[in-house]
Amino acid sequence: MAAVNTQPSKLVVFEHLSKEAGAHGPRLGHLSFQGRAIIDTPHLVAVSSRGAVPHLSQDTMRDNTSIKAVYIALEDCDSQVIEKASLQNQVPPAFNFPASPQESPLRKFIALQKDALLILGPRRIPPLPCPVSSTNNAISIVTSLGFGMLEYDDYVEAIQKLRPDIVVGMADVLFGHRPGVKRMDCMGDRTLAWVKELVSGMVDENDGVPSTALFAPILPIEAELQTYYLDALHDELQGNVAGLVLYDTTSIDAIPKSMRHLPRLCIGNINSPHKLLDAIALGIDIFTIPFITETTDAGIALDFRFPPHENAADKVLSLGLDMWSSSFANDLSPLRQNCGCYTCTYHHRAFAQHLLNAKEMLGWVLLQLHNHHIMDEFFAGVRHSIHEGSFEESRARFETVYATELPVKSGQGPRVRGYQFKSEGKGEPRKNPPAYRSLDDGKERLAETALPSPSVDAQDLEQQGFAEKAE
Repeated sequence: MAAVNTQPSKLVVFEHLSKEAGAHGPRLGHLSFQGRAIIDTPHLVAVSSRGAVPHLSQDTMRDNTSIKAVYIALEDCDSQVIEKASLQNQVPPAFNFPASPQESPLRKFIALQKDALLILGPRRIPPLPCPVSSTNNAISIVTSLGFGMLEYDDYVEAIQKLRPDIVVGMADVLFGHRPGVKRMDCMGDRTLAWVKELVSGMVDENDGVPSTALFAPILPIEAELQTYYLDALHDELQGNVAGLVLYDTTSIDAIPKSMRHLPRLCIGNINSPHKLLDAIALGIDIFTIPFITETTDAGIALDFRFPPHENAADKVLSLGLDMWSSSFANDLSPLRQNCGCYTCTYHHRAFAQHLLNAKEMLGWVLLQLHNHHIMDEFFAGVRHSIHEGSFEESRARFETVYATELPVKSGQGPRVRGYQFKSEGKGEPRKNPPAYRSLDDGKERLAETALPSPSVDAQDLEQQGFAEKAE
């Protein structure tokens, strides 16, 4: 069928390939931004940490993955360059990084390839709950210096300086638990004020045209509790909004009818392929998927297909392989048969198992490459099934063939950093085991033994536990 351009924005073009752009139902599309690779939807946006996809250098990502879009959080930048610099009354390095007026200083600062779509949001994905509530001017964030506040005018300034392709509007969203009635009453008002400020601040001073596209948030509360905000999006800001952001898949019912044609980005914590298929069935187009890196950190190699093979076994199949298992120590087969990723092309299970047990970071690099390739194939299969009209049938079969949950981690992953978990208080066990340990037996023997004199021979040194005699 012929593609129809229903997006008024000059920056983002979203072409619907489905029959209708209704409120529900899986849909096909092309998302394009001038100078960037076209993204076939449904598809994923890679989640970055400190400006890079975890475990992947920028050249490795460029040469060995099909990643076309990257999400970066200002919360990362705030702790890395903004907050520390402000304490010293200095300009953040990313703000002054050399770039032409047509280039993004942030893109150059993190060395992101030119054809990848750069999306900037206020918080990491998934975000950590903060003990301090939002105010009328700021949201609470987690930085390397602890909890802090990100004011909306600082967010606007960062967008002006960093010039990403797409920016996620700052929203008053509570993470970790459901907001109370009083909080819900002001969530829409605050978010609307921040979005309006963002719209006015994104206009280029030279030509009056925005250089960054805005994706407006849909709040994760009932539609009737954000009616004023949604009406303002429709009546006042529709021409300034290039897409929508959802924190919860159920919020799709709150999207105004006049804005259903816009691309929908879900940044909620979808924690399994089954939940991902449910969200696609509702009509969400692009996703941030934290479980890709979470499974990589856990030493899990994803192993599923969409649609499942017709001859799939009667028993329920696992969604991945625990590469810590000693059963793979002598297994020279690829992580998944007939997989075309770099890892499966050049390496085998035994090598991956050895790297993990030796705590070699290359092990997580190879798993990350493999897991992103599996997700690329997964979305390609989803798009094909939507085009063929067999998505719901394939989705139902996927539910019966594969386990509902990803495998549980059995080994120790890479070191956990403070922004990846929330402290529960005193007496909490260490998140990372000690990197070094004392040789207790030798320590006790040395404590009981006097220091040897220079005249003792090798046999005496061995008996006292100071050395072993060489043959």
